Amino acid sequence: MADTKPDSRSAQDGIAIEPPAGCDAPIGVFDSGIGGLSVLRHIHAYLPHEHLIYVADSGFAPYGDKSEQAIVARSLAIADFLLARGAKALVVACNTATAAAISGLRARHPALPLVGVEPGLKPAAAMTKTRTVGVLATERTLASTKFSLLREQIAALTGVRFLSQPCIGLADQVEKGELHSAATAMLVRRHVAPLIEQGADTLVLGCTHYPFVRQLIESAARGATVDQPQPIAIVDTGEAVARQLLRLLTRHGLQRIEQGGGSLAAFTTGSETALATAFSNLLQLHPVIQRLAAESAIG
Repeated sequence: MADTKPDSRSAQDGIAIEPPAGCDAPIGVFDSGIGGLSVLRHIHAYLPHEHLIYVADSGFAPYGDKSEQAIVARSLAIADFLLARGAKALVVACNTATAAAISGLRARHPALPLVGVEPGLKPAAAMTKTRTVGVLATERTLASTKFSLLREQIAALTGVRFLSQPCIGLADQVEKGELHSAATAMLVRRHVAPLIEQGADTLVLGCTHYPFVRQLIESAARGATVDQPQPIAIVDTGEAVARQLLRLLTRHGLQRIEQGGGSLAAFTTGSETALATAFSNLLQLHPVIQRLAAESAIG
């Protein structure tokens, strides 16, 4: 689900950066790598007239095994990079970065329309029939205070049991483009099977990389299902993020209403070729991609 905490209206620590007034300004979207493209595709579909800038911090990926301090530093620096290019709004298209850095981003940019992503526990709780939900995410997301509070809050309200599954190595496989390989399928089965065996009938994709291996996840869930007649439900929150972004742009009077299609630019601290291939294969888009030195995103 989208992180929908209202924007702060007062500066904190003496810092206040107002969003650009122009509706033609771009929207900045970033992730640790290509996973955020699963969110970008919904934004592109919902807001086809908007200009978009995407940053893939692939040179520092994955975020899931990095310290919180490092993730916060990267997120703040990438946000500054996008704002320096005139971004009127930011989307943190990474669950791990949202969990670690969204509070710091809001503190630094209190007037900026800002959307993060977090695991869709609330919609999953409404969908489950067995009252058991499996959450697939990175170690860092699952260990975060933000996730723990969200899980405890929704569990207390609904009585649903949430089973957390750290998917070590899965985001790496997606980054490498191994979306259908035997190694990725085996890794997915290893993570999914224990959740189904414990009664989960709903799985939350708690990392923006995981929608790109959704078919493998569904196949693994079917293979592990023994006594459940109903198919396993999958919760992906990319569409909710796009809807929340549209609401914020409308609220701030920043929605671009020109009839012409919006532009798309992309930057990466990793391989330009790898990102171009991901855009082409996953979204059928072909933006101009520029490479950033890894250190430039933190300087």
